[in-house]
Amino acid sequence: MNGSLQLVEEMSAGAARLRIDVYGAQPREHVLDDMTFLNYRLADVRIEPVATLPRPDIVWNQDGEKDISYDGRVVTFTGPWPAGPIQKVIVAVLALRMEQVGLHPSHSAAVNYRGKTFLFLGGESNHGKSMGLIEAGVRGALQVASETTVIDEAGRAVKGSVEPFLVKRTEGTERSDKAAPNRGVEKFWGDMPTWGMYEGVPDIDLVIVPAIDGNFDPATNQLIPFESQFQFLHSLQNYFLTNELLAPGHVMPMIDNDELRRQRAGFVARFCERPFFFIRAATPQVLLDEVEKIL
Repeated sequence: MNGSLQLVEEMSAGAARLRIDVYGAQPREHVLDDMTFLNYRLADVRIEPVATLPRPDIVWNQDGEKDISYDGRVVTFTGPWPAGPIQKVIVAVLALRMEQVGLHPSHSAAVNYRGKTFLFLGGESNHGKSMGLIEAGVRGALQVASETTVIDEAGRAVKGSVEPFLVKRTEGTERSDKAAPNRGVEKFWGDMPTWGMYEGVPDIDLVIVPAIDGNFDPATNQLIPFESQFQFLHSLQNYFLTNELLAPGHVMPMIDNDELRRQRAGFVARFCERPFFFIRAATPQVLLDEVEKIL
């Protein structure tokens, strides 16, 4: 290693743990100065007061030429990386550690409404998850999760992210193609509505894959097993960054493998025994009108 060991920090998401070792000439108090993104993406990530894991999952050598590598066990950063790419890798590796303890982050919002708990699934296209959550809240639903629903092996929503939108992007994660989230709110509701939060660990009864577009006539279709598993797998794979450019010339290393994918496919098949519906709608209001027909 180049330089001295400056920091050993352990993060947790439920029972999952991840250790990060930082080397270099410069001391650090924490790996990340802001945990907003981690909590947005994985619902509830904490810095543990004491590191207990025997070896690191991520190593950052702050000195040297910028690089990233993976040896099948440890992701190694070298050089002067901004916080954005580092937090994305933490999300991916911690999501794998969550899977090892039976917790599955799903790119979905979740609500409890009219006695049912259901997901608005990001799926392949991710068109309407947050807007569906807001309109459900307007109609009296209680929020279970916003960006991410953490699902256990029994199909229960055990954790959920709180904020409906990511309001701040860190250096290295800027996206000019992402519209400001408040624009959709202004268009459909004027001001940001408010709603309540669900207390407890509900069973997930069904899943909605929304597609909101101003040109769509309303249409609701129950998905066959292939379609439901295809869409749900997309929502799980969203955390492993297989198509992610971390910085110019540097892509996210492939931390997934065939065995992990087989295990994930097994969970997907079990979870998708519950009904899935694909709903096209021009607005969030029409989307919820269609949802109410199947509840």
